[in-house]
Amino acid sequence: MNDRPLMPKATAVWLVENTKISFKQIAAFCNLHELEVKGIADGDVEKGIKAYNPILAGQLTREEIVASSKDSNRPLVLSKKNLDISISTRKKKPRYVPLSKRQDRPNAALWLIKNYPELSDRQIGKLVGSTKNTVSLIKNNNYWNSSNLTPKDPVVSSLCSQIDIKNAVEKANLKATGKKKKIDKENQKIED
Repeated sequence: MNDRPLMPKATAVWLVENTKISFKQIAAFCNLHELEVKGIADGDVEKGIKAYNPILAGQLTREEIVASSKDSNRPLVLSKKNLDISISTRKKKPRYVPLSKRQDRPNAALWLIKNYPELSDRQIGKLVGSTKNTVSLIKNNNYWNSSNLTPKDPVVSSLCSQIDIKNAVEKANLKATGKKKKIDKENQKIED
C-alpha cells in the first residue's frame, strides 16, 4: 500500500506555503529529506513546481493539519479513501434511441439470432430494445423487411454492451442446464 501523497514535492510546496507544520513533519509525510523541504521554503529547490492542495485531493483533512500544527512531534497521516464501486441494482430506465439508430434494431436482432442461438426471443428483444414478436418474425424470416436485413453487432450500434450480451448468454445457458437436468430426472423416474 502506498502511504505517500500524490505529487509529493508539489504537496510539500503547498504545505510549506499554507501551513505552520514543521519541515520535519512535511519531509516525513512527503517522503522527502528535511533539507529539501527547507530548500523549498527558501525558494532554492523546486522553483517551478505548482503547489498541490492535499485537502482538495482528499489526502489530508483540515483537522489533521491543525492537529499536526499544534504538536511538532505528531506525524501527518494520509487520509485513506474507500471507493465504493458497486453495481446498481436499480432497474434500468428505458433509454431513448435516436431515429437514425432505430433501423439498426432488426439488424442487431438478426446478428444475435445467428451468433447466439441459445438466447430466447425475449432476451434478444430486451438487448436490442425491440419486442419478442418482432424478434420471432425476424427469426422465422417473416419480418416485413427480411430481404434487406444484414446482421449487425448491437454493441457497435450502441444498442447494448458486451457485458449485457455475456450476462444474457450465461442466463440462457443456466436455464438450458436446468431444463436438461429436469428432463434427465424425469427420464430417470420413467426408467425406474
